[in-house]
Amino acid sequence: MSQLSRRNFCRLMGVSVATVGLGLVGCGGSSSSDSGSSDSSSAGSSSSAGGDVSGKTVAFIPKVTGNAFFESANNGAQEHAKKWGFTVDYVGDSTASVSAQVSVINQEVAAGVDALCISTVDAGGVSDALKKAADSGVVVCTWDSDANPEDRALMVSQGTPDILGKMLVDMGVDGLKQRGKDPDKDAITYCWHYSQATVTDQNSWHEAAEKYISENYPTWQNVHPDNYYSEQDAEKAITIGEAVLDAYPDIDLIICNDSTALPGQLQAAENKGYNEDKITITGFASPNSVKQYCSNGTIYNWGLWDCGVQGAMGCYAAAYLAAGNTVKVGDKIDIPDIGECEVMANDSIAEGATTKDENNGVILLPERLVFTKDNMNDYDF
Repeated sequence: MSQLSRRNFCRLMGVSVATVGLGLVGCGGSSSSDSGSSDSSSAGSSSSAGGDVSGKTVAFIPKVTGNAFFESANNGAQEHAKKWGFTVDYVGDSTASVSAQVSVINQEVAAGVDALCISTVDAGGVSDALKKAADSGVVVCTWDSDANPEDRALMVSQGTPDILGKMLVDMGVDGLKQRGKDPDKDAITYCWHYSQATVTDQNSWHEAAEKYISENYPTWQNVHPDNYYSEQDAEKAITIGEAVLDAYPDIDLIICNDSTALPGQLQAAENKGYNEDKITITGFASPNSVKQYCSNGTIYNWGLWDCGVQGAMGCYAAAYLAAGNTVKVGDKIDIPDIGECEVMANDSIAEGATTKDENNGVILLPERLVFTKDNMNDYDF
């Protein structure tokens, strides 16, 4: 997907500049005429180009292979890496398990890669393997789902938990209103269906969203506080989705903050005879994996971000540090074709997290997207 200017993005998505601006703190797109990247008065400074990324090899590790989100992220990383002159080795496993990720990490370190860029299944579970990789001289960066901040250098995040938690709830609110509910006054029943409680990113969004709901929608009731988990297994996502509807046939809202759980929950809804007039289902998934359900009238809206850009940014950050460059909080990394990205402290996405003085922190994606039937065919990922 091509980079959108902030103005065109706002027009296309039907959202306010103020809302989009939340996501433009960490990275300014090079095509945006008002990104402010040339403002010499801004805090921090551009990192010096101490080393060239060309010739480096980055192992790009997803949570699970065969998933539309991760395959799209790899497509974006490969496309950009060719222009940037380094190699991306996309390698993972078809099971979203800690043991599989640890094996992949060890395999790539033994193969002599310069850097790892990983979306972790379980930050604690892969901690020792990542520490050993770093001790051996391999740069460790993360994207999508973070490691323990002390186990990696830079994290390329799709947004802070507060931004993404609020986005999930707001999409649910829009869907509820679409079918005549009053989210401010009605006793809305809802639950969560995602991959697993140990996945750092999804769990943080869930926690932030629950806080947002308690502060803004006190009449809502979470009917299953323990959540539903389908472990990024496509078939299990359908089975769990059907179990949700069997247990709570009149539930108002199901939030699926996982790219496997959302299409699975939608398929379960169709299997049980539900549509968007009877239930509101929303969450995060690639547009291509959900378009058919939107066309069928099963879902009103859902969201994501340009995972191809995120994958490319993660691999570039890893190659950049592997080339000998150093950054600190407040510095900006100029990523070709994407823009200047400011290094933020780790506590911007993980409350209480500390940040090392050098080569440790977070950079954010420039934008997030909300899809409906009106714009879903504008995207192909």
